[in-house]
Amino acid sequence: MKRAERLHALTESLRRSGINGITADRLAREFGVSVRTIKRDLEALERSGAPIWSRTGPGGGYGLAASSNLPPITLSPEQAVALLTAVSAAADAPYADLAASGVRKILDVLDPRTRTKADQLAARIWVNSEEAPSRATKSALETAMTEQHVARIRYVDAAGNETQRDIEPVIFASNEGRWYLIAWCRLRDEMRWFLISRIALANVTRLPCSGHSVAEIGEPPASARTVGN
Repeated sequence: MKRAERLHALTESLRRSGINGITADRLAREFGVSVRTIKRDLEALERSGAPIWSRTGPGGGYGLAASSNLPPITLSPEQAVALLTAVSAAADAPYADLAASGVRKILDVLDPRTRTKADQLAARIWVNSEEAPSRATKSALETAMTEQHVARIRYVDAAGNETQRDIEPVIFASNEGRWYLIAWCRLRDEMRWFLISRIALANVTRLPCSGHSVAEIGEPPASARTVGN
């Protein structure tokens, strides 16, 4: 049994166990896997949003909260592949790794038939994108944005000149297929657009940003929108 099928079946076993629950040992025997594997599967379901409860000691075990159900995962194969494609084609986008992790959680709890069709369709899509910045650099920029701390970067301009700058991140922006970090540059004392692919190194400092706002960047193009809209 494939893992996706086992996760789906495991959810049904937990549901059938009712208020009494079921032990990991019993689930392991039912599915012919180790207790360790079952516990990893339970953790995967819980991360995906399943309302799993657990009790230790005599009479303990695992179950689903009586008043709750697994969040409905009713994606079509096309919708599942659309998520995969969007994430794969935008590896350089901010928080892309987290998005990929979220998509994997969704795929893990799809019903087996949908997952199989999605896998077959995904094999018919190729993505050839430019190499993304290093994970360490992207993570530092993302953390600096989230926590609103100054980032210390090494930036290489179009002429190949390299400078070290302390910047205060304001927004990430995608323009004509390229990702930028728009930030207040303490070196130049003004708002600057930094092409993320040219940021050779980035570290998060403990210095808080001084409060520069999105409004200081100016009006966005008429065709621009936030990702939440």
